[in-house]
This record gives sequence, structure tokens and C-alpha cells, in this order.
Amino acid sequence: MALPEPSRSQAPVAIADHARDNLRFIRETMERAGSFTAVPGWGGVAMGITALGAAAIASRQASSLPWLVTWTAEAVIAIVIAGWTTYSKARQAGSSLFSGPGRRFVYSFAPPLFVGALLTVLHLRSSDIGPIPGQWLLLYGTGVVTGGAFSIRIVPLMGLCFMVLGAVALFSPWNWQNALLAAGFGGLHIIFGAVIARKYGG
Repeated sequence: MALPEPSRSQAPVAIADHARDNLRFIRETMERAGSFTAVPGWGGVAMGITALGAAAIASRQASSLPWLVTWTAEAVIAIVIAGWTTYSKARQAGSSLFSGPGRRFVYSFAPPLFVGALLTVLHLRSSDIGPIPGQWLLLYGTGVVTGGAFSIRIVPLMGLCFMVLGAVALFSPWNWQNALLAAGFGGLHIIFGAVIARKYGG
């Protein structure tokens, strides 16, 4: 029994599908090559856990100054965790923090953090720390968005979530601030860090 001959239209369709797959692979490869992929997923989870601990300690403080000192100490710890885990992941991937996409990521991420530090000092001098939590969340989110333009797609999304929380914090009463910082630096770091670790390798 003779087998039916394949339709003439099948070959061009198969070739077109194959070409699309090749173009998709080339595009994704070029995007990865031009992106900073050493964003630390597990480092983000660790930062989130320490932030939740800081929120618990800060909630027990009797005045605003010890509360602020607690969160400032957490910021230092988070910077150390982020720096070490980012360096480790970049090294394992054979990339550098200060060349190509890594340099662009750092240069875009750092200025909003520097502005946040200056504004914190300014508010301390004027004894008005009320806007600090909102500004921290908003400027950190801005840094993540701008730096994330040179990174994997999920990073700018995380930054936007921080910015939304920061905007809410700026117009919220003081007794909400600790919870909003916990939700941002704790919850968002854990959620997005876990996704990054799972999908982008650690």
C-alpha cells in the first residue's frame, strides 16, 4: 500500500517555523549578552529575611530615632549581602560588575541610592524623619528600575513595585511605615528573589 505524498505546503511551513525558532534563539542570545544577569536571587531572599527581622526589632522601639537606627543598620547589612552575592554570581557566570552591562547597571542603580542617603541626612538635621521610609522605597525602586533597564526583565518590574509602595508610604500615617518597609524590603525581596533564583540561576 503506497503512502500518501506530503502536501507541498508542509515544507515551506516547516522551514518558516524553523526560521522563526532560529530568530527567537538569536534574539534571546543577544539580549542575554547585552544584559546584566548577575542579579542575585538568593541574595534578594536573604535581604528580605533580614529586613523582616529589622521590621520586628524596629516595631519594639520606643522612639523614632532608635527605629531609624535599626533600619539604617539593616540597610548596611543588605548592601553587604547584595554586594557579595552579586559579585559571586557574576564571577560564577564569568562576567564582571565593572564592564559592559554590569557597569551600566551599577552606574544607573547607584545615583538614586546616593540621593536617598543625602535626603536621610537632611531630614535628620531638620528632625523630620516622617518622609524617610517613603523616600527610601521610592528611590530604591527608582534605582532598581533604571539599573534593571540593563538587566533581566523581571528586575524593572520589581523596581516598579517598590515605587508604588514608596508612593503609598509618602502619603500614609506614621504607624503604617514599618509595615510598608517590611512589605517592600522584606516581602518584595523574598518574592522576586525566589523567582530570579529559580528562573535565572541563583
